[in-house]
Formats: sequence, C-alpha cells, structure tokens
Amino acid sequence: MAGKPPTGDPVQDAPEVTAPQHAAAGLPAIAHTLRVATDQMGLRRTALTLLKVNQKDGFDCPGCAWPEPDKRHAAEFCENGAKAVAEEATLRRVAPAFFAAHPVAELATRSGYWLGQQGRLTHPMYLAEGATHYEPVTWERAFDIIAEELAPLDSPDEAVFYTSGRTSNEAAFLYQLFAREYGTNNLPDCSNMCHESSGSALSETIGIGKGSVLLDDLHRADLIIVAGQNPGTNHPRMLSALETAKRGGTKIITVNPLPEAGLERFNNPQNARGLAGRGTPLTDLFLQIRLGGDQALFRMLGKLLLDTEGALDTAFIEEHTHGFQEYADAARTTDWEETLAATGLRREEIERALRMILASRRTIVCWAMGLTQHKHAVNTIKEVVNLLLLRGDIGRPGAGVCPVRGHSNVQGDRTMGIFERPAPAFLDALEKEFGFAPPRHHGLDVVRAIRALRDGDAKVFFAMGGNFVAATPDTDVTEAAIRRARLTVHVSTKLNRSHVITGARALILPTLGRTERDRQAGGEQFVTVEDSMGMVHASRGRLAPASEHLLSEPAIVCRLARRVLGPASSTPWEEFEKDYATIRDRIARVIPGFEDFNTRVARPGGFTLPHAPRDARRFPTATGKANFSATPVEHPHLPEGRLLLQTLRSHDQYNTTIYGLDDRYRGIKNGRRVVLLHPDDARAHGLADGAYADLVSEWTDGTERRAPGFRVVHYPTARGCAAAYYPETNVLVPLDHTADTSNTPASKSVVIRLEPAAAAAGTEGS
Repeated sequence: MAGKPPTGDPVQDAPEVTAPQHAAAGLPAIAHTLRVATDQMGLRRTALTLLKVNQKDGFDCPGCAWPEPDKRHAAEFCENGAKAVAEEATLRRVAPAFFAAHPVAELATRSGYWLGQQGRLTHPMYLAEGATHYEPVTWERAFDIIAEELAPLDSPDEAVFYTSGRTSNEAAFLYQLFAREYGTNNLPDCSNMCHESSGSALSETIGIGKGSVLLDDLHRADLIIVAGQNPGTNHPRMLSALETAKRGGTKIITVNPLPEAGLERFNNPQNARGLAGRGTPLTDLFLQIRLGGDQALFRMLGKLLLDTEGALDTAFIEEHTHGFQEYADAARTTDWEETLAATGLRREEIERALRMILASRRTIVCWAMGLTQHKHAVNTIKEVVNLLLLRGDIGRPGAGVCPVRGHSNVQGDRTMGIFERPAPAFLDALEKEFGFAPPRHHGLDVVRAIRALRDGDAKVFFAMGGNFVAATPDTDVTEAAIRRARLTVHVSTKLNRSHVITGARALILPTLGRTERDRQAGGEQFVTVEDSMGMVHASRGRLAPASEHLLSEPAIVCRLARRVLGPASSTPWEEFEKDYATIRDRIARVIPGFEDFNTRVARPGGFTLPHAPRDARRFPTATGKANFSATPVEHPHLPEGRLLLQTLRSHDQYNTTIYGLDDRYRGIKNGRRVVLLHPDDARAHGLADGAYADLVSEWTDGTERRAPGFRVVHYPTARGCAAAYYPETNVLVPLDHTADTSNTPASKSVVIRLEPAAAAAGTEGS
C-alpha cells in the first residue's frame, strides 16, 4: 500500500547539514527512487508504471525535456523523473471532502510541499465570490462561469492565458487557437521565466531559437562546455550522455559558481561499473566562476582565439557569418584585469580552457538557467555563439549550441504557437487554415501579465498547468495582483499554492496526467511532445485515470472553446476532442516541419524537426548569415559588504514541485530555508555555520525586500556569491529586475545583505 499524505506541515528551516557529496546517482539514487515511488504508488503500481517511462510504446516523463536514445534501457528514467511520475501516479486523492474540511485561508498558510503531498485532484472545484471553501461543480457549470467572466470584458486583452511546459503539442495548439480566435495574443508561458533569453539570442544570431545539436552529437564531440547548469539534479539523464562522451574521449569543462556532484563523478545505476565501481569522473576542468561573469569569460576566450595563429575557421567565417570585424575589434580590447575581476578566475585557468578549445575540432556548449537569468543574459548567450562561430562549430556534427530545456514539452509549446509575439507567417497560416483573422498586436509575457493584473488591466487569468504564483518573481506583488482578478482558473493534476491565492472567483479543473489512459469518443488517444533537441514523439498513458471526473487537456480546451466562442466559430472543436489525429492533421498544414504528422509520429521514436543551421549551415537571420555580436561586456558590481544571490533548486525539487525536504548531494537534510555561503564570506559577515539570517535584497530605487529566517550553511561556493532555494527566495526578486530583450526575471543575480534573523529558528511552513 502507498503511504498516506502528511497531516502536519514540517519545519523547513532547521535542517541537518553534512558535507556535500562528490558523486551522483549509484545505489543511493536507486534506494531513494524506490522509497519515494512505493510510498506514493505501492510496489506493484511502481513496477508497472516506471517500466513504461520514456519507452517508445509508453509515456514521456513529465520530469524534464532531455531526449531519449534510440536504443533504450528497460529503466529509461532517472531518480527525479521517477519522483515526478510517482507524484502523478500516486494513490493519494484530494476529493471534495478535503476542500470541505479545509478553508482556503487555512490552505494558504500551508507550505508548497504539504499541498503537493496531498495527492491527485478528483473533481472540478469552484470558489464563489465571498466563499471560504471550494465546492464541487459540474464541468458544464465551470465552463459557464468562465464564459460569464470573459463575455463582459471590454477587450479580449483583459484575459491572460498562461501555459506550463508540460502541456502536449495537441493541447498547446488548441489552446493558442482558442485564445487567438477569442481575440488575444496574451499567451505567456514558462519559457518567459527560463529559456526566453536563449530564444532571443539564438534567433538573432543563428536564425532559430532552438539548440543545434542532437543527442548523438554529444557522443561525437571533442569538448563539451557545461555552463550555468546542474544536470545531476535538473536533467539527470544527461549524465548518461556525458558518460558515453567521456568514455569516447570527450573532454568536459564545467563553468559554475557551485561545485555540483553530478558533474564531478557519475555512478551510473544502469551498469555494474556505476553500482559497484568508482563510476566515471566527468569534469576535466572546473571553472568556479562568479555569478554573472560568464559573458566576460567567453569574450576573453574569443579574444585569445583571435590572437592565436591558425585558431579560426576563416572559410566558415567568410562564407557563413556577418559582423566578424566589428566583433573582432571589440574583442581585442578585452582587458585581463577586468576579466579576472568579473569572473573570479585565475589567468592560468582561462588559458587552460583555451588550450582545450584549441585541441578540439568539435565543441558543444550546453547551458541552462545559470546563463539565462541575468540582466545581461541575452548578450552572454550571444557571446557563447561568438566563440562557436570563430571555430566553425555550428552546422558541424559533434558541435553546436545546446540550451537544455526544463519542462518536458516547453519547446513544443512554443513550436505550437504558445508565444505572445507570434511570427506573421504563423498567423497567416492560422488565418488561411481556420478562416478567422487572428490578432496581430503583441500580447503579454509573464512579467507584463503580472503588471496588467496588478494595475487592473487584466481581469481573468487562466492557467493550463503550472504553479504560476510560486514560479514567478516578487511574490508579494504577484499574489496581490492575482487577488485583483475577477476570475482565476487552473487546469491541474495536483494541489499547489496557485489554487489558494485566488481572484474573486476561482476554478480548479482536474486533468489527466501523462501516465493515464486517454479515451475519447473516437477511441484511445495519444499525444505528442518535442524534446530539448527537436525530436517529436508520441506519449501514451497506461494507468486508469485517478477519477472518472477528469478531462484531458485537449477536451478541456475544446469544451471551453465551444462554450465561449459558440456557433460563430467554424473550428471543429467537437471533432478535435473526439480524435486527436484530426488536430495533428491541422498542425501539419500550419506549422513547417510537421508535414504528414500522423504517419511520421506513428514510427517508434518519432521524428526530428528540421533545423536549418544544423542541417544545411543555412541561417535564416535578417542578414541571411550567422551574426557575430559586438555587445558591451557586463557583469554585476557588488557594493561593499554585499553578496550576489542566485536562486536554485534542491535535489528533492522540480521547479515549484517539492518532492521532499532533502538536498542529498549538497548535504542538506529535512530543510529548505538555507543560504549557502563561502566560509570566508560568512565569517566576514559574522555568521557562524548554523546561525540564522534574514536575506535582504537591495535595489537602485531604494526599495528592499526581505526573506526571513534562513539557516547559514558554510559551503564551497564562489567568493562573493550566495545560493538559496526558490520559491522561498522569489520574494527577493522585483518584478522589474529582468533580462534585457527577453524580459526574463534575473533571479541569478540578486544583490543582498545579511542581517541576524529577527525571529528564532523553527517556524512552520515555507
């Protein structure tokens, strides 16, 4: 039998702390996986479910977007993927009786961990204006309520339609189609908060906002640079790819403020060497960079290549690039003193990295939030592209750019049109296919949507998945903005904080998960997803739904559209709900690369989307070539006595979903309100290991924000840098502290001071 959910909210700011580990996975990962999975699902259900994860005839893991190899292990999942599956396939249930027993005001005092551990939602629930409790509601009445609030709006742009990256291609396509037929491009999504900076930089430099490598390219690379990324926790199956590459002779450079166990050594639990031996050392050179110093590092490496005879691929540069001379002129002015100050590195470390680049004929740069969530994030990624262009390392097997996405279909959602700034060609194709004129003006991204709600310019908020309140910055401002809405709607599988911070009226609409069978009038259905490397494949759930009252995401969108748009819509919503193949037929006619969609996705493993820079060294930019960038080098400047904070995940966490209260690799057990400080920095602030401090962020407009009661942990992070978990520290990040161009919250560079905690340790919740 599976375990029961917790009844009390555990203390999260009094952890046990031990030394950080130096290897990832192995037997401890297997033991932890089985313990969590059986506690949620029971033994038999665990075995039946996990053996279908990421299999060609199974379902796509909701944990991350890392691609699957063609030849798959019987256990093609990682520890954190198994946790994600277990939380969805749990036997725990949140039925109407739960809501009757817990007023919303009480639920709002609970931690995100406690809320998530209660189990699967079983019924549509409605919070009437002025009510204290959610009550069950029929699906028909739920759609009526939404229509009642959408109909009287002065403009369709007063509604916001948010999307999480776990939504399937089919649901995402229908969702954006409905929103645009309704009349708005207000389609913010989780990309706005993570890899928007990557898309902005890559679209401008290589002409497509996606990575240019496939999984086999990592195995063929001579050098892989992993910058601002912790795959051991956030993309654990990437470690298998790095191990394969390493054993084939690939060198790996890690660029990160924190040493991470997964990039030090990988004990692969899928083979005897990883279980019984010493595993595989991964990193050859660890560059422990200061937060925000990455652009300065890559610019200096570019300068050194320019100064090295024979280092450049001049034929590639002349034939395929634009702006080289302007870039070269700017790069040659790069100063060693400024670079070392920005990066915190030693000159000999950077020169060793240069030698490794020079020895490589095929280089890949991988990155994640550590590069994308700074004010100068877009320019930093442009600098990564500059380095690769100098060596001709885009459009060459075993080389290229590799932004590693998080949510399992976040890239697919964008491909399907979930974007507040759609391309005219996409809108033209929609208009031709469906016979209505979609809006052409730009809509709201995440940050602008919060501002609109705050200012009363948006009145209805509809979320297709996710945990918007906990995922977004400036927690107090965001929660106040959401409370100003007339109606908030969340399509969800499980309870989270966004369900208890509501508008005047609120709906929770429970939906099928990836693990569950989806039977419609046209028979059993499957959906599709796109991974981080542009591979599209099918996903088929096998478990019985958690409740007979659940609807699939495509069905929810179709019924919503029929109720809101009415007979004026000629879109065959009822047909789409019955048979998802009819949705894919329309996608094939609207979105390039999806021609003959149904036939191609029926093949085991799916198909690869075209990528002009990778496939043909063709760059669909404004210049028709890959663009060098001569942007000014930026890095954070710290006032005396201050530190630079990055927000990050614990190992028992996926974005805002908290699986448990441990961070095994960093030596943190049973706690989340911790701040990791270099021992010298902690001593300079008079903070012993185990002391408690308030984190206070400071801003140029004179405002401050406070996160109280964090346990100080002496940790080998870069000097001048601190780290703490989100969402607990989202309160420190102002709504307007965003990356230039992409408008992504700059959560990796927050200037803070530390003050002795105003309250004693041991408070409840998070």
